[in-house]
Amino acid sequence: MANQGQTAPAGIKSGIESLTDSARKAGAKGLPPVHLWNPPFCGDLDMRIARDGTWFYNGTPIGRPALVRLFSTILKREDGKHFLVTPVEKVGIQVDDAPFLAVEMVRDGEGDASTLRFRTNVDDWVTCDAQHRLRFERDKDDGLTPYLHVRADLWAKVTRAIYYDLVDLGEEHMADGVMKFGIRSGGAFFAMADADQMRPAS
Repeated sequence: MANQGQTAPAGIKSGIESLTDSARKAGAKGLPPVHLWNPPFCGDLDMRIARDGTWFYNGTPIGRPALVRLFSTILKREDGKHFLVTPVEKVGIQVDDAPFLAVEMVRDGEGDASTLRFRTNVDDWVTCDAQHRLRFERDKDDGLTPYLHVRADLWAKVTRAIYYDLVDLGEEHMADGVMKFGIRSGGAFFAMADADQMRPAS
């Protein structure tokens, strides 16, 4: 068995072919229960998810959306690292930022009853609520980058276009004695920043 940090041997079928076969079998009846699987670690696979959501294998983009979606269903995060997991094997992959992108947003309802739903780049729909929250991180230019919790410590980076839509939907709300600017969805409020930081300069 390969040690942590080693690359899984290319000639062994415990590489991409075996993962594909196992993922298809495991996902035959829906999203596989990867949180219940704890197989032995088989090394790192030369697979990477770039910041723009593109999946690469051996340095080449994976051009089949169905295959990308299949792999996304067996993705797992442990101790800050990402793995593809089946009932019998676990291989490490590289994720440059978040493994998913939120590429579309739909708003249902108005005011306190409003709910936002997001479609990811692998065509999963996620309803934003207390269990699937939005968080906002400062980037290197001191701007904000939103992320949506998809499932089990896996996140989707919200595209810049949708971020501007979120700002347009934002409202002020008192939280812990501080006026915050943020987003309301699914009965929860997700703060972007202090309200005075989001107000236009006079």
